[in-house]
Amino acid sequence: MAISISDTETFSTDKKTTEQTPLYYANSSDNRRVNVSYHYNPEVSQYHYGALHPMKPFRLMLTDHLVISYKLYEKMDLFTPRRATKEELLAFHSEDYINFLQTITPEKTAKLPDQTLAQFNIGDDCPVFDGMYDYSAIYAGASLDASRKLISGMSDIAINWSGGLHHAKKFEPSGFCYVNDIVLSIMNLLRVHPRVMYIDIDLHHGDGVQEAFYTTDRVMTVSFHKYNGEFFPGTGSVDETGLGKGKNYAINVPLRDGIDDESYIRLFKSIMEPLISKFQPTCIVQQCGADSLGYDRLGCFNLNIRAHGECVKFIKSFGLPMLVLGGGGYTPRNVSRLWCYETSVLNDVTLNHKIPNYLPTYDWFGPDFSLHPQLEGRIDNKNSKKYLESVKQEILEQLRYLNHAPSVQMSEIPPDITGLTEEEEDFIRELNEETNRPDQIMKDETREGELMV
Repeated sequence: MAISISDTETFSTDKKTTEQTPLYYANSSDNRRVNVSYHYNPEVSQYHYGALHPMKPFRLMLTDHLVISYKLYEKMDLFTPRRATKEELLAFHSEDYINFLQTITPEKTAKLPDQTLAQFNIGDDCPVFDGMYDYSAIYAGASLDASRKLISGMSDIAINWSGGLHHAKKFEPSGFCYVNDIVLSIMNLLRVHPRVMYIDIDLHHGDGVQEAFYTTDRVMTVSFHKYNGEFFPGTGSVDETGLGKGKNYAINVPLRDGIDDESYIRLFKSIMEPLISKFQPTCIVQQCGADSLGYDRLGCFNLNIRAHGECVKFIKSFGLPMLVLGGGGYTPRNVSRLWCYETSVLNDVTLNHKIPNYLPTYDWFGPDFSLHPQLEGRIDNKNSKKYLESVKQEILEQLRYLNHAPSVQMSEIPPDITGLTEEEEDFIRELNEETNRPDQIMKDETREGELMV
């Protein structure tokens, strides 16, 4: 076990001991290399929805601070991705909507008629704030970059905690989400993957992703969420199963308030194992919304960080390429704890439960300064064993209608929606021209030890 580095009243460590104390240790002696990449543009944490708004992008900075402090960067390939281009966003979203995002400002909002604001669902949940389009392009660009690394084989698991904004629709924002980076990433993955499975463990139903792929059998959407017909977004009943070719490829697991660790993990594993076996995805996208934790500002479940992470660990055990994304989560100190912990799970290491005391934002994690605060017990568990069993049986019954994994002709790969920007293409063209100059070719052909005359 790793040794705690935190000082107490009767014990303190010297500088050398502190520097040499391990912050994590490997869980297994398996020498197989799993390439994990971490995609984070620090600019994304600098945006602000408004003082009273529950969505706080600075939670991403807290997460990054924890990842750095635990030295998890030693285990991963690190990328600072570029912003998504307008053309990339238009692969899913309508041009009118993206033009609106590009041009609207808080100052212009006051001059617009209510009809226009209503058309684009602007309101308390989705306010107009400074840099809204840039913010959206940054987190979407990170998810697209992560999907590109999976496609190229550079990564086996790609992480973007700033992504996972699953409510955004083709024509409008919804539920704090402006651009649906998940849909864009899955569209890109479908260029080379015949079947993609989307798994959502956010408190809220992943309605934007389900809606986008509701009529296709190449994407199976699976969402575990609170549902009572009224809780936002009001969708996610077990009988929402898809249409046309997509019939039975939308899976919804409606839960009631207060579900605990044991019940959630047992249900998750008993549903996901047969789904993965039957659908046989070639890539998995997992959205890890942290609002399903206990004591979340907008939450109503009783999950601890380890239980949430166990769901990620279970999906990782199938050995398939994974795109892992963030999502909801409105108690920033717990959001960052969770995503740091799940970063360690994906890297197959165990972290010291005591948060490093040289963390720049250390005070945020008091009074216990632990990676695993107790989060259960605030709300009574209204999910009886009988109810959860009935939900499971209904989903397994739905699974019976899937005769086999759908196949698709993949002889020709469609164009990459995350292709190079014009600037990047120009730069590469210039490099090629430089390389192909006659004098450069002569130099390249010259062998070591020979002189040019």
